[in-house]
Amino acid sequence: QVQLAESGGASVVPGGSLRLTCQVSGYTNKGYCMAWFRRASGEEPEGLALINNDGTILYRDSVKGRFTISKDNADNILYLQMNSLRPEDSGRYYCAATTPWTRCDRSSFTRRSEFLSWGRGTQVAVSS
Repeated sequence: QVQLAESGGASVVPGGSLRLTCQVSGYTNKGYCMAWFRRASGEEPEGLALINNDGTILYRDSVKGRFTISKDNADNILYLQMNSLRPEDSGRYYCAATTPWTRCDRSSFTRRSEFLSWGRGTQVAVSS
């Protein structure tokens, strides 16, 4: 199991950008799939972007072309670059990791039970 710690959340105006960071520690060389989830107020968390151990990446349609997930394996950091932010992007953002040697697919966006490790989240607010 890995430990995850997010940072980088802030309040921004529509059209702005943010980069979220997730520091990964613990047993990092275990072939995890890692993802970013967002929980808007009063709603269930939804998966936004994921990256498999082999580098394949998937995005939820609502963020495709605006958000970019990336991973620095040397420093064990997961990033989420968010551009062209909209008010509906507001919420608490979490990074998550699956059980070891798990490969994610698009259905993983809605199967939170696949993700064993979660950070505490970082808050993003987009408003004018």
